[in-house]
Amino acid sequence: MATSTTPFRSHHSFNHRSSTSSPSLPRLVQRTVSAPFSHRDFKLNAIVGNGICGLLYKWVNYGRGWRPRWFTLHHGVLSYYKVQGPHIQTHSKIIGKQSFRRFSAAHHGHPKPLIQLHLMVCSVEESKSDERRFCVYTGMKKRLYLRAECKEDRATWVEAMLAVKDMFPRLSNVPEESVVISTDRLRQLLLKEGVKESIIKESEDIMKSELSRVINHNNFLLMDTLHHLETDKVDLENALIESQKQHSKDDVVSYLSAHENLSEASASDSREEGCDEFFDTLSISSDRSSESHSQESSLHSENEETSSNGKYEEWLIGCVESNYPHVRRRTKLPDPVEKEAGISLWSIIKDNIGKDLTKVCLPVTFNEPLSSLQKCFEDLEYSYLLDQAYAWGKMGNSVMRMLHVAAFAVSGYACTHGRSCKPFNPLLGETYEADYPDKGLRFISEKVSHHPMIVACHCEGRGWKFWGDSNLKSKFWGRSIQVDPVGVLTLKFDDGEVFQWSKVTTAIYNLILGKLYCDHYGTMRIEGNGEYSCKLKFKEQSIIEKTPHKVQGVVEDNKGRTVATLHGKWDESLRYAIVDSSGKGKGSNVSSKEHQLWKKSNPSEYQTRYNFTQFATTLNEITPGLREKLPPTDSRLRPDQRYLENGEYEKANAEKLRLEQKQRQASKMQEQGWKPKWFAMDKESHTYCYVGGYWEAREKEKWEACHDIFANSSTTP
Repeated sequence: MATSTTPFRSHHSFNHRSSTSSPSLPRLVQRTVSAPFSHRDFKLNAIVGNGICGLLYKWVNYGRGWRPRWFTLHHGVLSYYKVQGPHIQTHSKIIGKQSFRRFSAAHHGHPKPLIQLHLMVCSVEESKSDERRFCVYTGMKKRLYLRAECKEDRATWVEAMLAVKDMFPRLSNVPEESVVISTDRLRQLLLKEGVKESIIKESEDIMKSELSRVINHNNFLLMDTLHHLETDKVDLENALIESQKQHSKDDVVSYLSAHENLSEASASDSREEGCDEFFDTLSISSDRSSESHSQESSLHSENEETSSNGKYEEWLIGCVESNYPHVRRRTKLPDPVEKEAGISLWSIIKDNIGKDLTKVCLPVTFNEPLSSLQKCFEDLEYSYLLDQAYAWGKMGNSVMRMLHVAAFAVSGYACTHGRSCKPFNPLLGETYEADYPDKGLRFISEKVSHHPMIVACHCEGRGWKFWGDSNLKSKFWGRSIQVDPVGVLTLKFDDGEVFQWSKVTTAIYNLILGKLYCDHYGTMRIEGNGEYSCKLKFKEQSIIEKTPHKVQGVVEDNKGRTVATLHGKWDESLRYAIVDSSGKGKGSNVSSKEHQLWKKSNPSEYQTRYNFTQFATTLNEITPGLREKLPPTDSRLRPDQRYLENGEYEKANAEKLRLEQKQRQASKMQEQGWKPKWFAMDKESHTYCYVGGYWEAREKEKWEACHDIFANSSTTP
């Protein structure tokens, strides 16, 4: 093979038949390909002109794992194939040893790419845990998890993609200095009219500033349109593939009916290939519905695999790459052991006449098998919105980041619809942890004060941290209860941008007669240290309101100009639209069509009187191997809550009474100087912040400093 004269020099020292021309490669490729090149040596002009190609391993699913695919990057478009793509015509540079071997042995044709991504609307992120892995993310609809042969190859691919992205205009504001316009003619006319030089200079500055703003806004609108065109393209591709798979599935069923003696191995191979084909074009949609991910060796398993929207894909990658066990989370609560007896509020009031109200214990039937600590984590069900907000910010789009943060703030209320039972009040010092690799989350919460009752939490996600504390002030109005949350929630991204907001008022109606229901109303203001803020108005439900649970909002810049609007329902979905920047205040005109920002997940297939979502069903589960790692203060180990979940109501009532009597000593403990274990009061912000150490203690399983606050139970479930 002739020595390449291109600026790409070999970084690998291996023999690849460099002395003679290889008979298996076409002449054009022999002129182009010399060796894998180093990421330190590639030149932007060569990448743009010729492109690059090579073998990368793409995550398909848990059953198939990492599969080799042929990737090409040309003219800003990333494509991949099950066989080599059309790199012969593009003089593309091949990256990696394995790519050369695969290239030499391949039969070159003209296949169609399985997927194409425009890097203009994508972001690229390297894995911190694996030096060979990286992710290509379009911001809303698709993630590609990729793994290179070595860290040098990953660096080459990532730098090439970033170099191509640098060719496109950023979404950030256009500097005024970059706007070059000629004002000579205008200057001459103004001088003839006797206008002063200072006024002419000021007029020129105003003109340049306004032109810069218009150009920046038009660029933003173009990028927004391009992004949604890319999203629509992916949706159409997936719809076509879904239709083709359904047609093929019907053919397979007919074939199996006619040929019952078909070998099991052949059927297994057919299903495996079909599953691979589907996951190659998989889109992680913003809907993220909580569907089952069980895998069974039947056509029914293929239906579940196909209908899944990829929610568990990233978690499965984490299981494989980070040595996490494959945890199959439950999809339903345990069947109740006892039949639940009917209960009347009037009978409870009658039975407790004349008794000390501080010693009255309400039956567990008024509770749901979750604690207030677990309810804090339930607010993070749609944490992918923060992942998307982080990605948008890295792409330079602060408006879309603000919109996704607002959607996250609203989404936490979706789980409250139809939930009439109250969570358990945690004991002083009670904790709850949640380690969800599928969501990229690690969460810890603790009850830090008994009077007033304060719960603090801290969560670490992909590129962001979320923390806060909450104290509830309630008012009883006879037939309803008004609950006003007191506390500030803080969200901080790794790039330094911070957002803060407080929750709105919650009201519970029909306490005496009728069906219990809750409503949320008030104004939520999301502010931070960035350029944009958001104001959301939760409308109070009324008798004449035909569509309750409405939410409306606006995103404003630092000058008070509206740049985007939001509307929807806190128990269904939220949509947004970009506003024409030429408008001012309330008179702004919407200049782009509406797009869906968030949608509530589908309800659980197994409904109970608690109306849990699929996500809520997993919160109190003790998965295999978890009990040994939990501290004795974790909510999952609380006996009355566990008995209620199992449907053992008599034992649950007895344990609830015992623990409530024990809890009455908590105020004395607090007066004697008791302090929370994992949180401390910040003197400046007057909020409880995580002090660290929990996950380190969990790894070592050292919980000597954590007392068994649920002790003295005669029978522990």
